[in-house]
Amino acid sequence: MAYTPELIDEIEILAKYNLTTTQEGLKVHQTAGQKMVTAAKRLHAKGLITQADGGYLTSLGHDAAEHAQALLTILKPV
Repeated sequence: MAYTPELIDEIEILAKYNLTTTQEGLKVHQTAGQKMVTAAKRLHAKGLITQADGGYLTSLGHDAAEHAQALLTILKPV
C-alpha cells in the first residue's frame, strides 16, 4: 500500500487527538487549510471521527489514533 499525501494528512489529524481522555475533541476550522478540512471529512466518512469538521474519536478512530501516534513515536528521529 502506498502512503499517499491524503493518508498522511489523515494521520496528521489523528496524531493531534489527546488519547488520555474521551472528553476532548478537535475542531478543524476552514483556516486550517483545505488539505486538513478534506482530510477530516474523509476520516468522518470512514467512521473514525464523529463530525465532518473534527469532533470526537469513535471507538475505531481511537484505535487508529493510538496506532498512528505509536508509529510516529517509533519513527521519531533520535
